[in-house]
Amino acid sequence: MILVTGATGTLGGPVVQRLREAGADVHGLSRREREPEPGLTWHKGDLWTGDGVDAAVEGAETIVHCASDPLHPKRDLPAARRLVEAARRQGAPHLVYISIVGVDRIPYGYYRTKHAVERLVEDSGLPYTILRATQFHTLPNAVFDILTKVPGVVAVPRGLRDQPIDAAEVAARLADLALAAGPARRVADMGGPEVLTVEEMLRDYLAARGLRRPVRVPLPLPGKAGRGFRDGHHLTPDHAVGKRTWRQFLEEAHGPR
Repeated sequence: MILVTGATGTLGGPVVQRLREAGADVHGLSRREREPEPGLTWHKGDLWTGDGVDAAVEGAETIVHCASDPLHPKRDLPAARRLVEAARRQGAPHLVYISIVGVDRIPYGYYRTKHAVERLVEDSGLPYTILRATQFHTLPNAVFDILTKVPGVVAVPRGLRDQPIDAAEVAARLADLALAAGPARRVADMGGPEVLTVEEMLRDYLAARGLRRPVRVPLPLPGKAGRGFRDGHHLTPDHAVGKRTWRQFLEEAHGPR
C-alpha cells in the first residue's frame, strides 16, 4: 500500500497516476470526501488539523508526501510533523519527500520551511528518501498570467534565472522511488533541461500567448534571498535531466506559436 498526500495537486495527481499504472495499491489523502476509483482508495484527512490522518496512514508501507501550501508556508512543518507522528504509530513506513533545489542555501521563507521539513524527515527515525527538484513549468506560467493581467509594461527582476522542469517527469521519478525496494535517503537532484533568464521566459510566454507587451528589467531582487537566487543556488545544471522544455510546455498550454 502506498499513500500519497496532496494526491489531487500538480505533482500528487501525476504521482497517483503513475503508481496506478504500475499496479500499486494506491491510497490518496484529500481534505474532502471523494468516491473510490479503480486502483485508488481515497481517505478524507487534514494534515493541518490532524483529522483522519491516522486512519489514512494505517497499513501504509510507503508514504509519498507531496502536500504543501506555499501560500501558508508556516503550516507545512506542523503538517509534516503530524504525518511523521502518525507514521511512527503505524510502524516504520518508507517516507518519500519532495523538496526544492536550494532550500538549504537561500534564506527565503518557503524554502526555509521546506528545509525544516527535510530535517524533520531525516531525524524522524523512519526510513526515508528525499528528492529535490527545480521549479515546475506551472509556477512561472502562473506568475506571468498574473503580471500580464495589468496593462502596460511587464516588469521582471534583473539577473534572475530559472531551470523549469515538467511536473510529470518529477512525478515519474517519485513513483519509481516509492516502488523501489528500500529507502535511498537523499537522492540526486532533478533539474529541467535548460537554464533561462526570466526575461527569456517572459518573452517566450508573450509569444505563446500572442501578446505584444513591452518588457522591462528593473532592479534585482533585494535582500539575502534575492542574492541567493541571483547566485543560482536554486539551479542544478549538473543534473539537467528533464526532457520537456519551457517552449514545449508553453505550446501545449497555450497552443502553437
